[in-house]
Amino acid sequence: MYINTSRVFTYKKPLLITFIILIFGMAVYLRLDFLMSVNHHVSHDTLNYDIMVRQLLEKGIYAYKDSAPNAQVTPGYPLFMAAVYTLVDYHKHDPLPYIRYIQLIISLVTLWMIYKVSRKVTGQTASLIVLLVCSVYPPFIWSNGAVLTETLATFFLMLYIYVQLLVFEKKTNISALLGGALMGLLVLTRSEFLILILPVYAFHFFWKKDKKLTLRLLLFTCLGTGIVLSPWVIRNAVTLHEVVIASTQVNPFQAGTYPDKNYEDGLVDRHGKTQMEVAKERLRIGFTEHTWQFTKWYTVGKLKYIYSKMYFGSGHSPLYPVLPSPLGSTLHLALVYFCPVALVAHIRRWRQSITLLTLILIIMTLTRLAFVPEYRYNYTAMPIIIIMDAITGIAILRWVWQKVTKSGTSGPQEGVANYAECTRK
Repeated sequence: MYINTSRVFTYKKPLLITFIILIFGMAVYLRLDFLMSVNHHVSHDTLNYDIMVRQLLEKGIYAYKDSAPNAQVTPGYPLFMAAVYTLVDYHKHDPLPYIRYIQLIISLVTLWMIYKVSRKVTGQTASLIVLLVCSVYPPFIWSNGAVLTETLATFFLMLYIYVQLLVFEKKTNISALLGGALMGLLVLTRSEFLILILPVYAFHFFWKKDKKLTLRLLLFTCLGTGIVLSPWVIRNAVTLHEVVIASTQVNPFQAGTYPDKNYEDGLVDRHGKTQMEVAKERLRIGFTEHTWQFTKWYTVGKLKYIYSKMYFGSGHSPLYPVLPSPLGSTLHLALVYFCPVALVAHIRRWRQSITLLTLILIIMTLTRLAFVPEYRYNYTAMPIIIIMDAITGIAILRWVWQKVTKSGTSGPQEGVANYAECTRK
């Protein structure tokens, strides 16, 4: 038996278009009403970005938390801010409100890209549910008020995933080059995503069993990424006299070595040592002398910090309740706690395009366990979690319906594992 979620309901095109327009209308209203009806807090990171951008525009120095050139952060978001600052004449107008409204537009385009990615890997019913959930998921609304990387990074991530799915489908050099260029833009916004390239093509090789094709597509993807990153790499080589592909910031890695964020645990003497030296010594002592504590921290401890609560952006007042309390938190926890079920269901039949999303979620979660855990780290993962949950949830409901109506003949494991159009190959 195959579960075809696209036939849970039969849509006529005008009705489908009406549904999409209504959902987007609600999404626009919630995001616009949020930006206009609250006082937005400015975070410590935003203040540092503001100082950085003004220094760049006025003195031509690209430096984060310093007056001397550095590569502490990648230039994607600072350059986005600098462009807005210039367009609105930041000497006369506060540029932050303009950035927030531009981010609103970006978030709506991202919502459409999430829907397009969903349609690439599943049927219409699940895709509409994904679109609806993403339109009202509170962090996707609150983040528009935060002058931080989340909104822009999620846009590039979903655009990259969509094009990468096209690369697997079309197998052309141009599509791979474009996918690589989008990966470059994503890395310039959030550097940790660079690690995805090799696992993505390792998955493609084991899926398609075509070494020459995989290597060709990987080559053009790396070429596209390299072209986009090259100005940044060249700048770092010329200005800093070192090869920096992403960024040089070590603090998040070092801060991640403190179990439960107890930064005064006195495990090592930090005097006269670099952050990397402190981090390495803490890991050596931690895993040898406090093995259980550090093992727990680097697994369930950090996972709890990352996924247990919603991302609130930079904060605002009064609190904008996108959904009546406590529905927002309940929705988040339901999505997170159902995700392991979805992961198992998709991994059981991994030779399919949805596995790309599963792989990205797993790799990024494991990568973030190396750094200091923050709730904001779950933000870029949530579109993928919502897509995976919707596909699996619809598959389970379809199987239950078939069992209740006695129209199915398969067992529960087969029913959940086989998706047909719900998980296209």
